[in-house]
Amino acid sequence: MTSSASSVVSARNLCLTYNTNDGPVHALSNVDLDVRKGDFVSFIGPSGCGKTTFLRVIADLERKTSGDISVNGMTPEEARKARAYGYVFQAAALYPWRTIEKNIALPLEIMGYDRQEQAKRITRTLELVNLSGFEKKFPWQLSGGMQQRASIARALAFDADLLLMDEPFGALDEIVRDHLNEQLLKLWKQTNKTICFVTHSIPEAVYLSTKIVVMSPRPGRVTDIIESPLPAERPLGIRETPEFLEIAHRVREGLRAGHSYEE
Repeated sequence: MTSSASSVVSARNLCLTYNTNDGPVHALSNVDLDVRKGDFVSFIGPSGCGKTTFLRVIADLERKTSGDISVNGMTPEEARKARAYGYVFQAAALYPWRTIEKNIALPLEIMGYDRQEQAKRITRTLELVNLSGFEKKFPWQLSGGMQQRASIARALAFDADLLLMDEPFGALDEIVRDHLNEQLLKLWKQTNKTICFVTHSIPEAVYLSTKIVVMSPRPGRVTDIIESPLPAERPLGIRETPEFLEIAHRVREGLRAGHSYEE
């Protein structure tokens, strides 16, 4: 399957079923979605709805059972081998024995960049995530929010156009999370990346996104796709506006409508 020129991720009738000892588990069911270049797409839904599974299918960490999916016009496997995306996990997943700069350098080492190019990219990405001056620190010397920023820098270091983020701020307190949300929006505007972002937070999804994908409980289905009318400039105060609250209400209603209480 090939996607349109502006489509970074394109899924059609995508299904994924796990075979377990207790029978088949339908994780994704007939997912249709296009993520366009430059989009910031948030995936929201209850636990077990397939949000992370869909991200992992994009990244070729899970394999679809049926349907079609393309990433930059390639199969997920081809996209993985072409290093077409960076992945930020729920936990920062930094090696404690490596300094911050050495953690960021890891994918660059694997990809064979010389030391001069590594140093240049490390400096640039540390500036992007406001961690300049912390390159010689070890992860345990940084706060949780700073560790996640280092994890984002690592995912940006090799300059992939697509950034996959699996609930990266979920474990942080609300004040830190708000700050990182602001920083992530600035980073997105600076880099022109396409971002797929998993979250459980309605305010976070509405604040960050150009498009919000609402998913139902298992089997994971897309119950609503909301194109955000909010302006590109989004101070935190925008969350008190009628426009913001209207979108949040639609997300909440979509979650409620898609939820089955019979399981």
